[in-house]
Amino acid sequence: MHKLGRGSRDKVQQFMMITGASEKAALQALKASDWHLEGAFDVFYNQPHIRTSTDTRHLEELYKRYKDPYADMILVDGITLLCNDLQVDPQDIVMLVLSWHMKAATMCEYSKQEFIGGLQALGIDSLEKFRERMSYMRSELKDEQKFREIYNYAFGWAKEKGQKSLALDTAIGMWELLFAEKHWPLVDHWCQFLQARHNKAISRDTWSQLLEFARTVDPKLSNYDAEGAWPYLIDEFVEYLNENGIIQTSAEDGVCTHKW
Repeated sequence: MHKLGRGSRDKVQQFMMITGASEKAALQALKASDWHLEGAFDVFYNQPHIRTSTDTRHLEELYKRYKDPYADMILVDGITLLCNDLQVDPQDIVMLVLSWHMKAATMCEYSKQEFIGGLQALGIDSLEKFRERMSYMRSELKDEQKFREIYNYAFGWAKEKGQKSLALDTAIGMWELLFAEKHWPLVDHWCQFLQARHNKAISRDTWSQLLEFARTVDPKLSNYDAEGAWPYLIDEFVEYLNENGIIQTSAEDGVCTHKW
């Protein structure tokens, strides 16, 4: 690494520390991403010839550690133990990111295929590697495309089996968790509005459209288009904000660029 500049050396060291990769693998991934650290993580974890190989026997041992004694699945107690081992709160958003990697169908449970397949994709076969990958999984929330995928995945993951809609209390909890990452200033007003005026389950359309609303409409609503194709619930939310004097839209506000 003596030929690299200090900034590049620091990136190599940081990459090796987070991924557990060799110096050679770190250099490969960083060069392939034009020395962008976030892009290098994607290269490393998505290309099998660079990614650290996993030991199937170790994966089986990890699965057995967390598997429910009465079912061939990891359920609430096993996930609680996993969180203790990883030193994270079960409510931490990183557990949602982990479930997204595992393609888990339902909250609070992992099938054997989901658990082992997800860990293989992440290059994890030990608790040590698991802990090292947590930083990478948190960093994925900063990627706008990945955040959108994780956000949309969360709807199906969090809803009750067999239901088309997401229970309101669950939806509010998920919104508070997800939008805390993006610091959307209207999230508390949105949740209060739903409890006061809606009090029903949330459809997938409302769920997905709210992210677009939060991404594209500035918090002062100065670029909100009342003739736009928003779900009726979002239009009612804007009326609620105006009626309660929380936001007052006027031509004087101008258009504020709102970008995460």
